[in-house]
Amino acid sequence: MSIAFSSVRAFLDAPFDTVIDVRAPSEFVEDHVPGAINLPVLSDAERARVGTVYKQQSPFLARKIGAALVARNAANHIEGPLAEKEGGWRPLVYCWRGGQRSNSFATILRQIGWRVEVVEGGYKNWRKAVIGMLHEAPLPHRFVLIDGNTGTAKTDLLHRVAARGAQVLDLEGLANHRGSIFGGMGEQPAQKGFESRLAAALAKLDPATPVLVEAESSRIGDLSVPPSLWTAMCAAPRIDVTAQLSARARYLSEAYADLVEDVSLMETRLDQLIPLQGHARVEAWRKMAAKGDFVDLAGALMALHYDPRYEKSRARHAPKVLERFDLCDMSESAREDAAGRIARFLAEL
Repeated sequence: MSIAFSSVRAFLDAPFDTVIDVRAPSEFVEDHVPGAINLPVLSDAERARVGTVYKQQSPFLARKIGAALVARNAANHIEGPLAEKEGGWRPLVYCWRGGQRSNSFATILRQIGWRVEVVEGGYKNWRKAVIGMLHEAPLPHRFVLIDGNTGTAKTDLLHRVAARGAQVLDLEGLANHRGSIFGGMGEQPAQKGFESRLAAALAKLDPATPVLVEAESSRIGDLSVPPSLWTAMCAAPRIDVTAQLSARARYLSEAYADLVEDVSLMETRLDQLIPLQGHARVEAWRKMAAKGDFVDLAGALMALHYDPRYEKSRARHAPKVLERFDLCDMSESAREDAAGRIARFLAEL
C-alpha cells in the first residue's frame, strides 16, 4: 500500500514507528527524511552493477540480479537491525521514487506480518514538499532576528532563549557552521540535506508565535539560505545586542578555543582575508596568532574587518530595530540576564 504526503508537516506527523530509507548509502548521505534510518536494499556498488547490466545487457537480467541482491540484503536487515521488532511494529519505507526498491522490501516485510506502507513518489515526494516550503511559497512564521556585531554571543543567547521556552531557529547548528571564515565546525551537510533539516525544524514551529533567528548572510559556510526563508529574514524586524569591543574580544577568544589551540589552522583562515585586507595587515595578524595574542587579534579583526562590514550591511538594508539589549561585560551572568529579558520581550510581541 502506498501513501502520498502533501507537505513536510504531514510527512513528519505520519503515525509510523520507523521511517526506512532503502536507497544506497551515498543517496542517504546527501539527503534523507530527518529521523529516517538507512537500510539499503542495494549498496552503491550493487546499484551501479545492476544499472550497467540494464543498459549493456538486458532489463530482464538486471531485474533478476537486482532481485537476488535485494533478497539477500533484506535478509541481513531482518536478522540484524530489525531482529527485535515486535509484530505490531509499523514502518514506512521509501526509495528514490517509490518504485522497485521500496516495494520489493515492503513486500518482504509485509509477508512477515508487519503493517508496512510505501511512500508514493518516494524521496522525490519528500523533496517536492521541501522545495514547495522553502523555494516556492512564502513562510507563515513571525521571524525576529537577533543582530549585533561579531562577538556579541548571538548564538549563545539564542540557545539560552530557547532554554526559556521561546521558539528559535538555529541556522548555524543546522548548517554545522558558525557563519564566518573562522566558523568551520566540521563537515557541513549537502545543500539538500541542510534544506531537509531546515524544513523539519520550521515545520515544528508555531507560525503564530515569534521565532528568534540569528541575523546571517545568505550563505552559511558553503550552504545557501533557501529563498523563502531569506526573503522572510530580510523583511523581519530585529533586536540588537551590543557590548564593548574589549569584552567582545575576550569572549570571542574563548568561544573559538578550537582555533586558538591550532595556530596553523588559524593562520590558514587568516590568509583567506588577504584579498580584502592586504598582505601587510594579515601578516601582522599572523604574528599575533603566532605569539598567542588571541584577545588582541580578535579585537583587531573585529575593529578592522568585521565591524565595518556589519555597518555597511546595516546601512544598505536599513532594518527595523524593535529593541536593544546591552551585554555589559559579556559575563555568564550578563548573558543569562540578557537572555531572560529577550525571552520576556518575545513573549509580549
